[in-house]
Amino acid sequence: MKMADHYLLGWILASVLGLFAFYYMVYLVVRREEENNRRAFSEQRSDSVKTIPATNGERRSDDDCHVDVIIVGAGVAGSALAHTLGKDGRRVHVIERDLTEPDRIVGELLQPGGYLKLIELGLEDCVEEIDAQRVFGYALFKDGKHTQLAYPLEKFHSDVAGRSFHNGRFIQRMREKAASLPNVQLEQGTVTSLLEEKGTIKGVLYKTKTGEELTAYAPLTIVCDGCFSNLRRSLCNPKVDVPSCFVGLVLENCQLPYANHGHVILADPSPILFYPISTTEVRCLVDVPGQKVPSISSGEMANYLKNVVAPQVPPEIYSSFVAAVDRGNIRTMPNRSMPASPYPTPGALLMGDAFNMRHPLTGGGMTVALSDIVVLRDLLKPLRDLHDAPTLCRYLESFYTLRKPVASTINTLAGALYKVFSASPDEARKEMRQACFDYLSLGGIFSTGPVSLLSGLNPRPLTLVLHFFAVAIYGVGRLLLPFPSPQRIWIGARLVSGASGIIFPIIKAEGVRQVFFPATVPAYYRAPPIKHN
Repeated sequence: MKMADHYLLGWILASVLGLFAFYYMVYLVVRREEENNRRAFSEQRSDSVKTIPATNGERRSDDDCHVDVIIVGAGVAGSALAHTLGKDGRRVHVIERDLTEPDRIVGELLQPGGYLKLIELGLEDCVEEIDAQRVFGYALFKDGKHTQLAYPLEKFHSDVAGRSFHNGRFIQRMREKAASLPNVQLEQGTVTSLLEEKGTIKGVLYKTKTGEELTAYAPLTIVCDGCFSNLRRSLCNPKVDVPSCFVGLVLENCQLPYANHGHVILADPSPILFYPISTTEVRCLVDVPGQKVPSISSGEMANYLKNVVAPQVPPEIYSSFVAAVDRGNIRTMPNRSMPASPYPTPGALLMGDAFNMRHPLTGGGMTVALSDIVVLRDLLKPLRDLHDAPTLCRYLESFYTLRKPVASTINTLAGALYKVFSASPDEARKEMRQACFDYLSLGGIFSTGPVSLLSGLNPRPLTLVLHFFAVAIYGVGRLLLPFPSPQRIWIGARLVSGASGIIFPIIKAEGVRQVFFPATVPAYYRAPPIKHN
């Protein structure tokens, strides 16, 4: 049998396996999942101290009676949302804890799919004048071998590509753009609680920069206060997982093996990332599994980076990497993953990392946030009056389904790739990791398919599952050819089982019904509320 026939067989088997598993999971999981989520949220929210009744005795913010939407947080999601709603004529009040330029080691890579959303929102100029670098794909390294994976950009305008930059510069440009609109008010303050009255969120309680405590009211409050959100427990059932931490370095005047590409090294114990963030700087992120990292202050971290990590980086950047370690500006950040598990609440909505997170390995967070903003903008456009909170809440339930193709594809891919790319002593996991590298190295549809998913250019969950199981079947085929042995057959069976064990729990967390059968969700068809004069 020719190799091409093996590929075709793999695709057919993957399709059958995937479809069978989905229907089986829907039958067993959907109703139980929804009931468990509702019960858990109800129990948790009743104990929450973050939501308080609105009263008339508190001091109001000066302009709150003229506000349509309050946005909590002015990061990527909050700033982009403020500009988008402001441009549509909404009166927006943004409250951000700190309006100085942020300094983070993540949120520095925007995929091409995210850049397209930036264009759709009229914010593409926010990547200008910040020394942003164009990104055209990835280079993948494993055991001395490497392969180039280009974004499939042939059908797009020449300006369309990924962008990498300093996160803080990008956010400041977005804040400036939002604040330039006369109907958008940007204020520095710390939101301490949501104000609730008879089950409806009416606004927020916050402290100003000077420490004065004020209330602000609006018919819709959107919480975008990031991964450390102290308000999300009032609006969803958060299940935050911290699979690893990133250790961040900046390499100066370093020439990457592939210019204008992200670099992923399949190292032991887990991946290492490199990508440019300015003309002279390259960001390095070293993934360290677990929630504990070596101590920076004691020098343990520097020793780990030099003795364990440095020997695994490409030789072209070894010296720059060691020099960056010696400079000592080493930073860490936990990598969080949290499926979107909202409980529709009249008068309020969650967005951005406060709502949904995935492992940052694939750099998909900003793409998901910007895509969500496009969905929400289109839902709110036909509504002139936001004051009918219960009706608005029922209508906006469709947001959670309409966002799924993009969000669930990127979320699932990020979680699955992190597990596949991480080293393991298990033979089946080793085979899966090698099969993934070799599959992507084949070129053609075998690389452009997965890369189009990762880049947000082809957000189709079923395509993701088909490619994932095609990798597994490809791995099994490598084990069984030219002559299968009992041991290899056993490893192959464990490989398929392990692949199922990786991807199906992630899909379950995303919501099987909304991802693959959105037409079965009643809110999918919900029309905008009609105001009768």
